[in-house]
Amino acid sequence: MPRFTTVALAAGAALLVRRAVRSRMTSAPLWPLPSLETPVSGYGRGATVPRRVLVTGRAVPAEGVVELRLEGERLPSWEPGAHLDLVLPSGQIRQYSLCGDPAQPDVYRIAARLIAEEQGGRGGSREVHEQLHEGVEIEVRGPRNRFPLVSSPAYVFVAGGIGITPVLPMVRAAEAAGADWRLVYCGRTRASMPYLADLVRIGGDRVTVVAEDEDGYPDLSFLAQVPAEAQVYCCGPDGLMDAVAAAMPEGRAPRLERFSAVAPADGTPFEVELRRSGRTVAVAADQSVLAAVREEVPGLMYSCTQGFCGTCRQTVLDGEVDHRDELLTDAERADSMLICVSRCAGKKLVLDL
Repeated sequence: MPRFTTVALAAGAALLVRRAVRSRMTSAPLWPLPSLETPVSGYGRGATVPRRVLVTGRAVPAEGVVELRLEGERLPSWEPGAHLDLVLPSGQIRQYSLCGDPAQPDVYRIAARLIAEEQGGRGGSREVHEQLHEGVEIEVRGPRNRFPLVSSPAYVFVAGGIGITPVLPMVRAAEAAGADWRLVYCGRTRASMPYLADLVRIGGDRVTVVAEDEDGYPDLSFLAQVPAEAQVYCCGPDGLMDAVAAAMPEGRAPRLERFSAVAPADGTPFEVELRRSGRTVAVAADQSVLAAVREEVPGLMYSCTQGFCGTCRQTVLDGEVDHRDELLTDAERADSMLICVSRCAGKKLVLDL
């Protein structure tokens, strides 16, 4: 497996330049890839309906990572980049990227890394690891896709740790479509990086492995040489995604998928009127709408607190919303908000509560 070198990545960027010009999209993809003009999709076919699936297999693709095979009848189709909502035995809802084969009917595959409480885990990954065994039935919702793979003659993928899960189907799709692609795959150690052997087998020297204990942090300066024809995708820790965005040429942005909400950097206080109850609550600069409203409505439903699951969605009757979720479509945002992360862009919001 190749070690990380700036020279190798620079050479790879140059190769992408030459190949992007030739644009050798000669073979048909396994499924239709959306065009650049295709809007970001919400739910797939039939995906708004909660479904019961059966855990039919477990695997350990890396240290601290478990892969689940989920089977059910008439499961909605999906495309690379999609994620699934799992309703865990405790009632918590967590999101996991689909990392299997979209062409395989009625089978979903997800992978979860165990995150300890002292590392910021909130118990969801522990439930997956300790309670979801073969034979267990579980409810799922989705798939949804806010990280779609667009059609392109060339791609650069950058993934960190468990962030490889949405990227793995993208790599397979790019390979099947005959596109030129390169992957920079980062992790703490090689043993902690899921699907590493599979990716090297698919891509050979197009896969650059950056294990922190061997190579330190990745040098992403090669991204400044990526041609305009190439799409850049990144998923992983916030620090990696911020670094990728900073390394891009001026005026260009990578396509990112974050697994946590963007924290308010410039929060300001505002008021929320609860129209049906006739009460008004103050939301502090460092407080979520959800936390403030639950002081008046303690039984208000919520789950992920990160803008992914939609449990806390509320109807907005008046006011301008600063949307910070990763779920709602533009049409849904016209009259709704996820109060766990989104805020007011002005001084007051009116909710149908």
